Amino acid sequence: MAKFRTNHSRNESGGGSGMIVKVGLFVVILGALFWVFNQFTGGEQDFSEAIEQAENVLSGKEPTPNDGPKAPQDAELPDYILPTSTTGQVIKHTHYALSYSEEHEQAEWVAYELTRDQLYIPNVERSGNFRPDPKVRKASASTRDYRNSGYDRGHLAPAGDMAFSEKAMSESFYMSNMSPQIRNFNSGVWRELEENVRDWGKKFTHLYIATGPVLTRGVRDQIGGNKVSVPDEYYKVILDITEPEFKAIGFLIPNEVSTQPLHEYAVSIDKIEQLTGIDFFPELLDGQEEEAMEQTFNIDLWPISSKRYQRRLDSWNRRK
Repeated sequence: MAKFRTNHSRNESGGGSGMIVKVGLFVVILGALFWVFNQFTGGEQDFSEAIEQAENVLSGKEPTPNDGPKAPQDAELPDYILPTSTTGQVIKHTHYALSYSEEHEQAEWVAYELTRDQLYIPNVERSGNFRPDPKVRKASASTRDYRNSGYDRGHLAPAGDMAFSEKAMSESFYMSNMSPQIRNFNSGVWRELEENVRDWGKKFTHLYIATGPVLTRGVRDQIGGNKVSVPDEYYKVILDITEPEFKAIGFLIPNEVSTQPLHEYAVSIDKIEQLTGIDFFPELLDGQEEEAMEQTFNIDLWPISSKRYQRRLDSWNRRK
């Protein structure tokens, strides 16, 4: 895995002038970052996050927007990273794959790789081009199904995780990648989990991720002409393959506004497999390794941002 280079040096000519240069650099980087985030994330980036990122750039913890790896070549995901399918309809897009449920008109899982290199590539413009998935056999859900339903078109593979490639970003807006989510679940605790996953991607280098709705214990509603099921819960499963020791964790979160800390929703992968009937890593790990990793988890190995949790309580849960 390529190491990311940071380009910064210490000013040796004196404390006062060095401080002036540093402050000036901070202002320039902050302004650039805030503009970029507003352009590429639809204005959803909080100003405090932009300040935090600029500080990280100055300290060398993160690269500047123009440094780092370039977008990877588009290539189909290998079969060995995919979970098992209970629906018999596995669809591969360029940077993610899914198992589609015609009964519920959404994916039972979406799976993809997330790497540090991808996260340090400057974000492409957010697509916003919601459209049916042409690869679904009997046609996927449509945008009309969600209109006036009271539910968001919630991404399963987040657009933020696909922002390293125009094609990946565009394909993340297929309706097969959407599931009906309560608005302030989507923009609240679910957003918080997605952003923490990107933190872990930077920290741990290479993650395998599977996420989806729980469709096995009933649904609360159906929406639209295609009768898209509204799940009661969502899960996310994360496997870190960074040497020397692999680790994994799952999250199971109700489709509702939440004030609970994110760690309260952490569960073993075994629990999610038993609930969904899906085997998430059948080819990635050998039998003993898989069994041991999926039975337990250590939340302390997955640092969760307390600032982001507070932001959820103060603003994300209150958006109209």
